[in-house]
Amino acid sequence: MPYGQKKKEKYNSIDIYALRAKEKTKFKHIFTQLKIKEMIRTVNLSKIFRADEIETTALENINFEVKKGEFVAIMGPSGCGKSTLLNIIGLLDNPNGGEYYFDGLEISKYSERQRTELRKGNIGFVFQNFNLIDELSVFENVELPLLALKVKSSERRTRVKEILEKMSIGHRQKHFPGQLSGGQQQRVAIARAVITNPGLILADEPTGNLDSANGEQVIQLLEKLNEEKTTIVMVTHSQDHADRAHRIVNLFDGHIINERIDRKVYTIGQPQLLSL
Repeated sequence: MPYGQKKKEKYNSIDIYALRAKEKTKFKHIFTQLKIKEMIRTVNLSKIFRADEIETTALENINFEVKKGEFVAIMGPSGCGKSTLLNIIGLLDNPNGGEYYFDGLEISKYSERQRTELRKGNIGFVFQNFNLIDELSVFENVELPLLALKVKSSERRTRVKEILEKMSIGHRQKHFPGQLSGGQQQRVAIARAVITNPGLILADEPTGNLDSANGEQVIQLLEKLNEEKTTIVMVTHSQDHADRAHRIVNLFDGHIINERIDRKVYTIGQPQLLSL
């Protein structure tokens, strides 16, 4: 019997090489799926601001990750780097060092034009001061991101009306920002942020200028968007609002000092686990 024939007969119903190829493809698919679930990842991210001879380190060695569908709150004292981190995540600024992966792409060295193109339709912003254009109506403010994406007029009208109704502000679509309350303006800002169906919403102190009742409405809207699988990263000083997130990341002097998950605090760089 020629060498190898018995082995071939033993596995006559199995193509070993085909099986290995199939397994390789399977594991590659699983790895790809796992990679896709990661919306944001930073590796040793740093940001330094320079003015004349003065250097200010805003962020240093930030290692931060957000999975798709997560709701993450970022907390810390004023000047600790929260808004700087949010600006880099939102592609409004570049880091000085480290790596930034957005949906699997390493983009830390992207030009301003490249960042702008990637931001369109992928990221929505909600600011403390609303940042609505006073000269435009509610409808026109919400429509702006669709104009940037060159969406057809008929589709724009339909989508704007739908999102305004969803935010319970449809009856104010012809009004101007100055004619609205703070809570109504923030609902318009959220409508504008989500009109393109972005995968990521970045909220910088979204309840900072609102009373408790309107602040609660805004948080409920963000929770509802998150339930619909939108990833949310929110900077806040409110512990009550941060507690509504899946995870709380605490910054201090440009460093992440701990993360709080399910009411447990994980101290960064140490094995210690503190229960609250």
